[in-house]
Amino acid sequence: MEKINKPSSGYIFVLLDLAFIAIAVYAFVNEILILGAGSVLAFILIIPGFFIVEPNKAMVLLLFGEYKGSVKANGFFWVNPFMTKKKISLRVRNFENKPLKVNDKIGNPVMIGTIVVWQVEDTFKATFDVDDYENFVHLQTDAAVRKMAGLYPYDNFESEEAEVTLRSGVEEVNHSLEAEIIERLNHAGIKVIEARISHLAYSSEIASAMLQRQQATAIVAARQKIVEGAVGMVEMALEDLKMKDIIEFDDEKKAVMVSNLMVVLCSDKSASPVLNVGTLHQ
Repeated sequence: MEKINKPSSGYIFVLLDLAFIAIAVYAFVNEILILGAGSVLAFILIIPGFFIVEPNKAMVLLLFGEYKGSVKANGFFWVNPFMTKKKISLRVRNFENKPLKVNDKIGNPVMIGTIVVWQVEDTFKATFDVDDYENFVHLQTDAAVRKMAGLYPYDNFESEEAEVTLRSGVEEVNHSLEAEIIERLNHAGIKVIEARISHLAYSSEIASAMLQRQQATAIVAARQKIVEGAVGMVEMALEDLKMKDIIEFDDEKKAVMVSNLMVVLCSDKSASPVLNVGTLHQ
């Protein structure tokens, strides 16, 4: 578990180091060799203990393999010179994962790209619980995307009962992805600030077929609306003709007129009029 270390100020030991230099010079001038050698040795031993912690950086301290805490305060410090020091960045980082080929809930291959914003929160876990925490973030994000994609279909064309899909349920899908990444990266002391999908598309091998299917579905839906409108217009025309007593239709004439009107109204091309100089039956 992470613990905060509050080391001594480095400026005090700078003055102490300067004092040892002065003592060494005095000792060698006066031929006091033991004192001079001791002062030089003390000067040399003090120097490795100095370190600087910059803003949004931390220093992890080890003494002969034993964790001695992390320094998160900014400034110039000094610790036991035999301590091993490892610097870790606490700054917010983000990376955009390249589109990854995964399978959705019904097995369609899709390409999903993600953006993850993260930072190190627990320096102990990031240093000692995983081998390389930056690589760990990338690998676990890929794993989270694969798991999340398997929970939802790409769209509801093939899974009509699906209320949430990758394409339409953006908020819920992003929330699911973020929750999965948070759970995985918690082991490494990583705080996930944001995770969301940046790219979503069918894989290239089925993209053209899926596009044709979507176009066909749109055409069918449009035709259905056209037919519904045409039926209403024919019904209204027959009612108006009957109410105004313009012409009397028997069943045969009514069927012919309905057929002609439906052809004209539902056709995707302009109607070509035919001049009838005979009776309605010719």
